[in-house]
Amino acid sequence: MKNVFIVSGAAGSGKDSIIDALQSTLPIERIITTTTRAKRPGESEGNPYYFLSPEEFEHRVENGEFAEHSINENGGRYGVTHSELERITEKGGIAIWRVDWKGVISIKKLFPEIPAIYISAPIELLEARLRKRDQEKPESYFQERMAYTVEWLNHLDIYDYRVENEEGKLDDAVKQVKTIIESRLKD
Repeated sequence: MKNVFIVSGAAGSGKDSIIDALQSTLPIERIITTTTRAKRPGESEGNPYYFLSPEEFEHRVENGEFAEHSINENGGRYGVTHSELERITEKGGIAIWRVDWKGVISIKKLFPEIPAIYISAPIELLEARLRKRDQEKPESYFQERMAYTVEWLNHLDIYDYRVENEEGKLDDAVKQVKTIIESRLKD
């Protein structure tokens, strides 16, 4: 798992923007997570998730098909299957595993050698980005997400690296993550 990297951060941190930018300069393949959450507009099976009903997800957990799985702040289930890890390993290149802090804890128990990169931003910026992205959501949604973000901050010790993604400085954050990846690949 030398070529696997965890990229993690609260909603609105810019982790997807960073991963997308890295894909233009590095041979990056995303590890596709399976989830029970509903598809958003523009999403499809395998982009950016594999989508399952809660019942099917639980069935696959019981069958031992997941390498790791967790429940996030809104009750949605997320996990990565053994078959997905096999798919990514066979492809070679650099694999990015995008998970929340609970996923990082699960992964680090199984694969402690995988470096975890935390993408951070000031909490008020995280909330502003979230509100801009999900304008149609009720206030309770934002309160839940921000409470989960605050909880996230209690688990920063599980990360190997921290990259600040300040407003207007996405290129700097991308460069920092790229440097981390390239230096780890040289080891």
